[in-house]
Amino acid sequence: MVRRCGWLITFLILLWVAPAPAQERLRVSWSGASPANAPVWVAEEKGLFKKYELDVELKSISASTIAAQALLSGDLDVSVSSVATLVTSRLAGSDVVAIFVSVPTFIDHIVTGPEIREIKDLKGKVGAVNRLGTTSDLGLRMALRKLGLDPEKDLKLIGLGDDAARLAGIKSGNIHFTIMVQPWVREAEKLGFKSLLPIAKLGIPFHWNATLTRESLIKTRREAIRRFVKAMTEAIAVIKQDREGTMQIIGKYLKVEDRDALQRAWEEHKEVFPAVPTPTPEGVITALAEEAKNRPEAAKADPATFVDQSFVKELEASGFIAALYRR
Repeated sequence: MVRRCGWLITFLILLWVAPAPAQERLRVSWSGASPANAPVWVAEEKGLFKKYELDVELKSISASTIAAQALLSGDLDVSVSSVATLVTSRLAGSDVVAIFVSVPTFIDHIVTGPEIREIKDLKGKVGAVNRLGTTSDLGLRMALRKLGLDPEKDLKLIGLGDDAARLAGIKSGNIHFTIMVQPWVREAEKLGFKSLLPIAKLGIPFHWNATLTRESLIKTRREAIRRFVKAMTEAIAVIKQDREGTMQIIGKYLKVEDRDALQRAWEEHKEVFPAVPTPTPEGVITALAEEAKNRPEAAKADPATFVDQSFVKELEASGFIAALYRR
């Protein structure tokens, strides 16, 4: 009996001192100072990555085009980015694919000075985006076309840098309009500017913010990617249900303290974040059509090959997503 107890004690001690299972490590980036990135911020700040045994090295990369290069070079495993970089990368022969969508449409506002009263007043004017060729640039051009203006002929668009630089540009008169999301729209209003149009009202199908990875990585590290999607899906549920906590996290990452601006950002984004964040071919088609104007091969591409819906579909089928909203 004594011998049995000794073995039992030894076994329990071994269990106690045995190392915990190693966490899966992922190198992840987000791009742009926008609450569209709130799911990855919330997953980090609320410990959801650790909850699902992930060791995430999270970094900010200034533009989605730069993040795409890092993803292709192998310096990143996952990029929270846009369908624009997905389309250009895949058309160039890469195996980049979208596995999760945070924002399924454009959510910027066209911000102008008070002298511009209607969309037609933008004709002949100069507008600014962060960088030419990025998602913000594409979104503004598509919105202008839908509103009856030709961005190549009716006006001029330039790359001017971040929100502060573009606000300074309007204030100085060097540019006449730009695009911004909340809470920056509120900051612009404080300076006497206004939102001429929330682009979301146009309902353009476009994966404005999505999670991208490589098919080759999915083959070798599927479990790690599955856990990442699980954490991000839960983060959206947290955002929708925790206004104060989400506002604090958005404020921390954007360095914004104005409560009204942060509440606007939360209200606007919680409505657009999908509870079931499945990337869809429809969210890619718009970008492919735009790219086809300069690259005919884009018109022949199958949009279904640009997305991998399996991760979110597995979570939905298991009842995981529904359980997040029964709390």
